[in-house]
Amino acid sequence: MRPLDFLGRIKIKLGVVILLAVAAAFVVNEVGINLGYTRDARIAVAAGLALVLVQIMARGMTKPLRDMAAAAQTIAKGRYGERVRATSRDEVGELASAFNAMAADLGEVDRQRRELIANVSHELRTPITALRAVLENVVDGVSEADPETLGTALAQTERLGKLVGQLLDLSRLDSGARLIDPEPVGLGALVQQAGKEATLARDGVRVRGDVPPGLAVLADPGLLAQVLANLLDNAVRHSPPGGTVTVTARPDGPRVRLIVCDEGPGIPEHARAHVFERFSRLDPARAADAGGSGLGLAIVKEIVELHGGGVRIDEGPGCRMVVELPERTTVPTTPSP
Repeated sequence: MRPLDFLGRIKIKLGVVILLAVAAAFVVNEVGINLGYTRDARIAVAAGLALVLVQIMARGMTKPLRDMAAAAQTIAKGRYGERVRATSRDEVGELASAFNAMAADLGEVDRQRRELIANVSHELRTPITALRAVLENVVDGVSEADPETLGTALAQTERLGKLVGQLLDLSRLDSGARLIDPEPVGLGALVQQAGKEATLARDGVRVRGDVPPGLAVLADPGLLAQVLANLLDNAVRHSPPGGTVTVTARPDGPRVRLIVCDEGPGIPEHARAHVFERFSRLDPARAADAGGSGLGLAIVKEIVELHGGGVRIDEGPGCRMVVELPERTTVPTTPSP
């Protein structure tokens, strides 16, 4: 700890340094008078001592700035573990603490970037390898170009396209390039359409909607449809044959609560904090076989938070996803004939 670190402001430190320099000059001058030194000699000695004292004190005050400059150069080379000692309580100490926090954030971002690149490389390699194997077998004459073989190639192509689309969606959401265009969206029709599309991907699983007539929310129609599609895709893939996925929407004050519940094995409590992370999977091998990329729920979280809402997992049989959206409204309903 440096001599002036206990002081909480730089201007106070500067005042103390000036006061000490003046006091030292005064003492030297008085001593010089008592010893019979000439006026010029007293001034020279007093000025020299004051300059030395100011240099020593100022060097201690500016050392954290020099340390930060050196640490910044180290961090610029990609070594994010560099830190600066923050012993003072003044503005320089606050700057050092902020610098350390920034370095930690940069290190975490770099870790996530490396992890993202590794995950994306793996996810892209899997369908590309499968597609290449199918096409090589056809070219080499090992397999016939029959509907079954071409269907396998098409499935891998669709999986690859879906992954690329999800990555683009996340990129737009992260960059802020995707702005919401809210308008009243009727949840009844949206749930009905999303349910039809979800059941096409999994035979034997039924989607049941429970939405009060006229219930709507102010949201971007395309993004809200994507939220529901991703939730239903996840629920349908993890539902047993003959199972039912229930989509419930209810008003909750000024908000709307949307619940998607399946009859699958559910998500253990210890894993719920991670399911909305990118490329997160409870069972990687099983999820990959089912066509999951680990990005669907991450996209849901980004879109819902972009609307000012939240998403969580509640206790219940199966997996119970709860989405809360603000700005509840109504749409006119068409009476049944």
